[in-house]
Amino acid sequence: MQSGKTKYLFVTGGVVSSLGKGIVSASIGQLLQARGYRIQIQKFDPYINIDPGTLNPYEHGECYVTRDGTEADLDLGHYERFTGIRTSAANTQTTGKIYLAVIERERRGDYLGRTIQVVPHITDEIKRRVKLMEQSEDVDFVITEIGGTVGDIESTPFLEAIRQLKWELGRRALSIHLTYVPRLKAAGEVKTKPTQHSVKELQSIGIQPDILVLRTEQQLDDEVLRKVSHFCNVDEDCVFQSIDMPSIYEVPVSLLQQGLDKAILEKMDCPTAAEPDMNAWQTFLDKSKHLGQEAEIALVGKYDLQDAYKSIRESLYLAGVYCNCKIKATFIDAERLTSQTVAQQLGGKDGILICPGFGSRGIEGKIVAAQYGREQDIPTFGICLGMQAMVIEFARNVLGMSDANSTEMDKKTHHNVIDIMDEQKNISNMGGTMRLGAYTCQLQPGTRAAKIYGNLSVNERHRHRYEFNNAFEQQFECKGMRCAGHNMGSNLVEVVEMTDKKWYLGTQFHPEYESTVLRPHPLFVDFIKTIMK
Repeated sequence: MQSGKTKYLFVTGGVVSSLGKGIVSASIGQLLQARGYRIQIQKFDPYINIDPGTLNPYEHGECYVTRDGTEADLDLGHYERFTGIRTSAANTQTTGKIYLAVIERERRGDYLGRTIQVVPHITDEIKRRVKLMEQSEDVDFVITEIGGTVGDIESTPFLEAIRQLKWELGRRALSIHLTYVPRLKAAGEVKTKPTQHSVKELQSIGIQPDILVLRTEQQLDDEVLRKVSHFCNVDEDCVFQSIDMPSIYEVPVSLLQQGLDKAILEKMDCPTAAEPDMNAWQTFLDKSKHLGQEAEIALVGKYDLQDAYKSIRESLYLAGVYCNCKIKATFIDAERLTSQTVAQQLGGKDGILICPGFGSRGIEGKIVAAQYGREQDIPTFGICLGMQAMVIEFARNVLGMSDANSTEMDKKTHHNVIDIMDEQKNISNMGGTMRLGAYTCQLQPGTRAAKIYGNLSVNERHRHRYEFNNAFEQQFECKGMRCAGHNMGSNLVEVVEMTDKKWYLGTQFHPEYESTVLRPHPLFVDFIKTIMK
């Protein structure tokens, strides 16, 4: 496709939230890639927060982190895992970011005294950010997912901006609307009225969807699809269904079989003769359907919510597929984990993963889990705060520092084996001020970490304020916990391990953010391989 002819796909949702717009957007991106097109995907969230960095996971699931240090919606994780693209600040926008930018310009006097309004100033800023991808790199398609549901007050400026862009871009823009088709059990039939109302709501804003994707638990018959087509003014061959699948990674194949990618290309005057290359993806799916033994991994954390540790769960699953192992990830509430209950809750588990997080709630349970994994020689993986729990436990029970702690939990401890980073000490604002993004870690030769990576220099993403206190490094090394990786610039300890255990390793960084469908992260793969042995 010629440079400067980038095409735009706008994905909206109706009827209810949590329909899977992110999965559908990522699937479309993957299918277009399979046909040889270069794609980027961005997410526009209607909430007023600047980013999800200060949001409770119960409010919005996990906070994803891009390589450039942007805190983002978890859907960016789906985008990266499905397509292998690397996202950045340009891929994630919120109402808060957009209003803040406009207000800052107004305060500087950039608008020369004009009255600032939603239209055109806010909508113009939204349109400018939609086009950032085209300006920053040469891409054929930009997929823009609008969070929330059509009809929400918060979404209105975004939909107005889409309406304007569709008018300005003509055949270079396409509207894809995802709705829910419920099945009433008592009546024994599906109902299309919610979809009709959702499309009517979209039409009232001035947007006619070009393609409909119907979210459904069961297969819809042709009569239902024709009815939706007729009442929603959408071509019959442009009505598709996103059916519940055993795995989210089967969604692209399901949409491919229905011809969604072909319909998009035909609508946008793009060639459709070449068949998509789905060989690697299909190989992955074939492996996932014929897994051997099962491994039960205890996820020790404080958020009993699937989306709170989404990237970790998916990284375990992806590694399991490539190791021919079915992963059963069992949440263990760190707040209820004590030395009296640990054997009952963690005994019999094949592996332990101590989850990241912030704050003192549940930290003692994570420390207990680290001790149990170390003493019982159960493969144990600690990520971020999970790694810090390993360090605190080792200091208390091996080095004899009974009050060892992180200053995040106990500012008066005499053995602050985890301490706040120097550059974090004078920061007052919570949002976007942590150590964020990708940094290079130098691994020590001969360590397990170096063998796993097959490289002494690795690049991983961070999200933390506290670090290993290097004043204690020699004492840890002498007693068997090796500081296996450091950031050469700051000398920050980023990997700890115990080589006399089957698998006992912690990382200050978040390896789960680098795991994709076609390239599972080596740390997760080796963790599962060790468990299988």
